[in-house]
Amino acid sequence: MSITQSDAPIYRQITTCTESYFEREGDTPLGMGWPNVADAVRRYEVMLDVIRDRSRQVRLLDFGCGTGHLYQYIQSQNNLKIEYHGIDLSPKFIDTASARHPEINFTCGDVLLHPEILQTYDYIIINGVFTSRVEMSYDVMLNFWQQTVKLLFNKASHGLAFNAMSKHVDWERDDLFHLPLDTVAAFLCRELSRHFIIRNDYGLYEFATYVYHQSGI
Repeated sequence: MSITQSDAPIYRQITTCTESYFEREGDTPLGMGWPNVADAVRRYEVMLDVIRDRSRQVRLLDFGCGTGHLYQYIQSQNNLKIEYHGIDLSPKFIDTASARHPEINFTCGDVLLHPEILQTYDYIIINGVFTSRVEMSYDVMLNFWQQTVKLLFNKASHGLAFNAMSKHVDWERDDLFHLPLDTVAAFLCRELSRHFIIRNDYGLYEFATYVYHQSGI
């Protein structure tokens, strides 16, 4: 099944679901679908750890940026030199983010349908896009994950970070994307790079992956 060849690509249900949280919870981490603020902040920390050299400024894309909470976190840190850009499918989220941070380049668009809207960045962060599959089948979500990561990796000169739900949990939710680690490793080695790190050390029922073009850079 194609994930893009329709008037409303099937993966847009992720955005629709998140917008429902936003309508209910407001412009907070809970409004982005996270269960609490502390876990959301921990994710920001882990995602930004993909940056290897913090002594120089890097150009970063926050893919699926929502209303720009990662940028707010970056502003609160003194050791981060980041030229931030955000992109999201939701006009509601981009309008909210742009109103709060008019100095930032926030873009609303679908990169799978319109890859030309992507620029080149040092790093790309994909936080929360691959945690829920809503009503999509596992295979459809897997296809979405593979297409998106492959496209974005080619636009990140150093590397990218993404997270997904772990298979190593007490129980699995039918609406979440529990991605096997072997599946991740096999795809990355075959399609992207052998230089990757999988993190399962930050206390949540998920894992984060950093994928680099080269070792140690």
